[in-house]
Amino acid sequence: MNTVTRVAVLAVALALSVPALADKAPAAGDQHDQSSGEQAFKPQQSNTAGSVTVEGQRIDYQAIAGTLVLTPEDLGNEHPGKDAPTASMFYVYYAKKGGGDKRPITFLYNGGPGSATIWLHMGAFGPRRVVTADDTHTPAAPYQVVNNDYSLLDASDLVFIDAPATGFSRVKGKDADKTFFGIDGDGKAFAAFITKFLSTHGRWNSPKYLFGESYGTTRSAVLANLLGNENGVDLNGIVLLSQILAFANSPDYPQADPSVDQGYVLALPTYAATAWYHDKLPNKPAQLEPFLQQVEAFALGEYMQALSAGSTLSADRKQAIAGKLHDYTGLPADYWMKADLRVNGGQFEHELLNDQDMTTGRLDTRFSGPSIDPLGEQAEYDPQASAISSAYIAAFNDYVRKTLDFGKEQKYLPLGHLWRHWDFRHQPPGAPFPLPGATNVMPDLAAAMKQNPTLKILLTGGYFDLATPFFEGVYEMHHLPIPDSLQKNIDYHYYESGHMVYAHQPSLKQLHDDVAAFIARTDNLAGK
Repeated sequence: MNTVTRVAVLAVALALSVPALADKAPAAGDQHDQSSGEQAFKPQQSNTAGSVTVEGQRIDYQAIAGTLVLTPEDLGNEHPGKDAPTASMFYVYYAKKGGGDKRPITFLYNGGPGSATIWLHMGAFGPRRVVTADDTHTPAAPYQVVNNDYSLLDASDLVFIDAPATGFSRVKGKDADKTFFGIDGDGKAFAAFITKFLSTHGRWNSPKYLFGESYGTTRSAVLANLLGNENGVDLNGIVLLSQILAFANSPDYPQADPSVDQGYVLALPTYAATAWYHDKLPNKPAQLEPFLQQVEAFALGEYMQALSAGSTLSADRKQAIAGKLHDYTGLPADYWMKADLRVNGGQFEHELLNDQDMTTGRLDTRFSGPSIDPLGEQAEYDPQASAISSAYIAAFNDYVRKTLDFGKEQKYLPLGHLWRHWDFRHQPPGAPFPLPGATNVMPDLAAAMKQNPTLKILLTGGYFDLATPFFEGVYEMHHLPIPDSLQKNIDYHYYESGHMVYAHQPSLKQLHDDVAAFIARTDNLAGK
């Protein structure tokens, strides 16, 4: 991704699932009718069967790969015109044989905005998993696709959903872009899809869960409120992976919003974890987590106080803070001084290994690759996205056609330019209209939790994620406008991995076990 494009993306603080693909994907306006004309807007379905062994347990399942068509009426348009917006949304539904309609069901989606859900499907919880290198570039094809020992099918039936105009999903009609490409329109489309799915497949009385990654966590907050308070669907639980709810907290481009310093503060523990991983700390501690607790206390204490002081911070105090930042991140104190104690994510990615002419990853800072411009200021690409994206795309394109028997004549769109068209204005609960300013969907999640006080939340993430830093998620949850009594409904689990936690196999096992346990204790199935 070139610098101009990166700045455009970062300026709106996007948490792109796979940013390296953005320049290779077709523009949103080209995505409306790429399947086969009107045939794409008729419900399609392919039924297959298979089995997966999860941690030693064999599970036989039925798989449905298909589309549901969302009509204008489904989207709440009571008086649609001749060319009203319509969406055909692709999904893959895995149901355990003999499981019945009381078995938990989980709806999963990646983010972007503009990403299909191949990453969670082929990397995390589907029955087959593509093997990628742990923190280096995965060699080119042929790629290895194996039984997924950590598929979530042991705990829940699964529905992987592609957002409108991604994957095999398509949109059409006048003003389709305005209808679907925005925070509120996207949320309404997913709410319509889920309610239609529940009717189509007879799952209304199943325990229900949402699992969103990255921008998918933004979607989950909006969706939880829409489902609970407009569609009569109380959820049992929500799993948030690599959370971003308040975009002003992003480290991607905080310099565009002077006086708002959370982006710098909340990224600091991830900078520290990254320096620890790459042996760049002056005095590296033996254990990561106790070290991060120390950094978190400094970040919310001395560091935030120093940034809040602005120009009133004394020179001696500024130098002392810069020295501590050096101790915690490995970046020279002089660099911190020149940066006015404020280093954004792209600068850190470029500078930490710059003595080796290397750039760290953004999605996963354990990865590194040759710097495009060693004399530059910011990272110009993401080594982690470049390292594994091709494997996921090739594996899914092969799997969906040969195993699921779907899409042989269709083009699969892993990632589009939807962020170029995305409407980041949002109408939170109680607001009379969409509000300007940085996106914040914390009120939506809070409304869902207050109106369904049994709703449980599991927040997960990776210590080496600079797209949506783990401490950002913690900070947001601690600032949700909910009663203190509801804070007990939130659990936290973090892993020594990055944005795509599951790309590190030991973390995938931990993630699976944590999510499976979360579902087991919240599914409300008596006498199980």
